Amino acid sequence: MIRTPIDMGDLLSEIEVPDIESAHLALQDIQKKNEPQDLFAEQKRKGWDKTVEARCDFTPRPRLTRRSGLFFLSYWQKSVYGRTLTDIKADDSMVQFFACTMVSFVSELIGPALSKGDWCIITTPKRRHLVKNFATRISEQIAAQLHIPFYEDVCSCRSKQRVNAIFDVNVVPKEQNIICFDDFVTTGQTLQAMQRALEPYNKNLLFLSGINNKL
Repeated sequence: MIRTPIDMGDLLSEIEVPDIESAHLALQDIQKKNEPQDLFAEQKRKGWDKTVEARCDFTPRPRLTRRSGLFFLSYWQKSVYGRTLTDIKADDSMVQFFACTMVSFVSELIGPALSKGDWCIITTPKRRHLVKNFATRISEQIAAQLHIPFYEDVCSCRSKQRVNAIFDVNVVPKEQNIICFDDFVTTGQTLQAMQRALEPYNKNLLFLSGINNKL
């Protein structure tokens, strides 16, 4: 029998040399995980991943939510797919879309009582905007369509922080019933600050949000 000689060069060319550096890093990672953990050590807070932004697909999901000690009504819900909040705020046509939807929502909620007067609408303080922000522009259109007063800059914020914020009252609406609108509500801390600020004036507050920004 005639044996065909084997080309060792071909065999050697197919052999992959292990990545020693990757193996060393993997070993270090395993050793680190096996190290005893200090349960009382101060935990480092993870940074906010700005690449993962909240979205909304604008499927109607009216909802009553209790958060930060108060109830608020929202019409849409944060979703996995859909437009990002940054994209929504940058689109001028969304102002009209929000306003028309909120007008229908409020009309269903309050009904004939709206035509009897004694209602107005306000919004939360501007924080980073020197001009009219998204929520202010929507509130203006809601007021115009419902034929109720809109009070701009009812409250101002002493700082830009959202947690435990303190608001100062600039204008007290004369109407007894106040719709407090916010375009997006996440923690509810801003609405809570509005409630605290207006509490001494014994007004009836209805908190309304476009998007409930929390699943």
